[in-house]
Amino acid sequence: MAKIKVTKVKSAINRTQNQKRTLEALGLRKMNQVVEHENTPNILGMINKVSHLVSVEEA
Repeated sequence: MAKIKVTKVKSAINRTQNQKRTLEALGLRKMNQVVEHENTPNILGMINKVSHLVSVEEA
């Protein structure tokens, strides 16, 4: 399966609890942190929820 790189580019301050938990579930804690995930529907749904806080690129 294809891999994608997810980078946190905006802060989670003043965001809803759901968005904060989604970022934590993706493994993103610090600014500009990059994590790799499989390109699955679950991960894509989580990225879609916080798309305004992260940037995504193919790995």
